[in-house]
Amino acid sequence: MAEVVLANGGTEKKVMLAIDESEYSYYALTWVLDNLKESLNKSPLLIFMAQLPTKNAYTFAASLGSARMYCPVSPTQEFNNSVKENQNKLTLALLEKAKEICASRGVNAETLTEVGDPQTAICNAVEKLNINLLILGERGLGKIKRAILGSVSNYCVQNAKCPVLVVKKP
Repeated sequence: MAEVVLANGGTEKKVMLAIDESEYSYYALTWVLDNLKESLNKSPLLIFMAQLPTKNAYTFAASLGSARMYCPVSPTQEFNNSVKENQNKLTLALLEKAKEICASRGVNAETLTEVGDPQTAICNAVEKLNINLLILGERGLGKIKRAILGSVSNYCVQNAKCPVLVVKKP
């Protein structure tokens, strides 16, 4: 875990960066490496990524003339396993890319992933790992979209058990 030395010389703190596949997450990562590198010398930066749970039923739409309602179709176990496997491969590849970016800048990083809703998975990881600073990239949603869709960064600011730094892309 990354630790930040306090200005008063006190104890060191764990730092976690939560990412997803967006450019905003990678901007936040480069911002951390540019601005907090000196503070991250003693231990690795923890990079976290939540994997959305796969759904057990998929809805297939028919053309308007051939069907009047949409019927959920239960996928086979093989299909579910394939979706989970592909999602896991993508997550691990994104985490590996982030780890390589850190290594290229001289920062040691550890990666962690959990399956679940991103906002609750991030807050749960913060609590389980005793994180002292959570860093997120702001997705750039406008006020209306944020109100309708919700915002992971807003949820974490309100519910994480530590200070949260939200990095905005200019």
